[in-house]
Amino acid sequence: MKHSILAFLILLFAAAGCALKPTNKYDVFNERAQLPLEEAVHKQNSLEWWYFTGHLRDKVTGEVFGVEYVFFHFNLTGKKDWQMVNFAISDPKTQEFRYDYKVERLPQLLPESLPINLATQKQAQRWTLTGQEGSYHLQARMAAHKGHAINLTTTPAKPVLLHGGTGYEKYGPVAQAGYYSYPRMTATGTIEINGKERQVEGELWYDRQWNCNSVTTKDIGWDWFSIQLDEPREEIMAYQLYNKATGQNIGGGSHYGTQAQNTHLDQKDFELEPLAYWTSPHSKQRYPSKWRLRIPAQGYDLTITPLIPDQELTLKLFAGIKMHYWEGMCRVEGTHHGKPVTGNSYVEITNRAEVKKAREAAEEVTAKE
Repeated sequence: MKHSILAFLILLFAAAGCALKPTNKYDVFNERAQLPLEEAVHKQNSLEWWYFTGHLRDKVTGEVFGVEYVFFHFNLTGKKDWQMVNFAISDPKTQEFRYDYKVERLPQLLPESLPINLATQKQAQRWTLTGQEGSYHLQARMAAHKGHAINLTTTPAKPVLLHGGTGYEKYGPVAQAGYYSYPRMTATGTIEINGKERQVEGELWYDRQWNCNSVTTKDIGWDWFSIQLDEPREEIMAYQLYNKATGQNIGGGSHYGTQAQNTHLDQKDFELEPLAYWTSPHSKQRYPSKWRLRIPAQGYDLTITPLIPDQELTLKLFAGIKMHYWEGMCRVEGTHHGKPVTGNSYVEITNRAEVKKAREAAEEVTAKE
């Protein structure tokens, strides 16, 4: 789950004059995720997203780049649809991190149609997402940073991963959300960096989640990890949720074997330890910047290290309100049953203090209505 958008929505709707009375009336709960139906928009869903992250390699030079591309759809009152799109590119060689985003209230409800066909317009640039079930086309060009763009096509390299075994992940007593992934998709196409177009190939991770609004009223911070190991070709999703009000920590995730064996991870099944920290020169917030992840039953002892320290995003909202979070490409090294392993990762971090500040700001704005 990508929790940054949850705190963001608290601020967004408070500043827009919403009385913070979100509804889950139209959310969809089944015993098991139904594909391909879940790929489509869930009409009037409280909060859902189609989320891509991954590592790409220049076919000529071998240089690596990171990409994040996500469409959010939300309808917190059951009346009006909103959409948000995030787009980011990481360049470890130059240590440059560029991102762009747009938030908009839609003129009508999004249709429940397949294949997926989502789009938004920012200035002269059109951002689109089409396809379904691991085969997608991602196309976007930044308006905020000229000369940065992607045009990528994906195909699934492994079957779909249903988190929680059913495609519904239970986050302790806080929430239950629909959640599945295509954790390894082959990607080909082009990426443009500072006006130079490059032919690239690589692997993306795709997360599909829905019914996520139930977390917005909680004092919650979130750390999320996706890991694609080179050999064995296994994948790991792990998260830790922090509730500042209660002091409760909730952890979980999935281990996906070489033959698509799906093992659910409870909090007791893994250990996640921050090894270093980084303080943002922009927001002055302090984030973990290196981690040790141990999963004894699967024989993993891994170290996850950002390839660029500064992959912080700042979302500028109404009335000068800002939301900060960190999401970026990382490298993985460690051992599997004592033998060396390597891999790629994407990590999202929401600062625990920031969540409390977001809620307090939202309550203050609402009190003035």
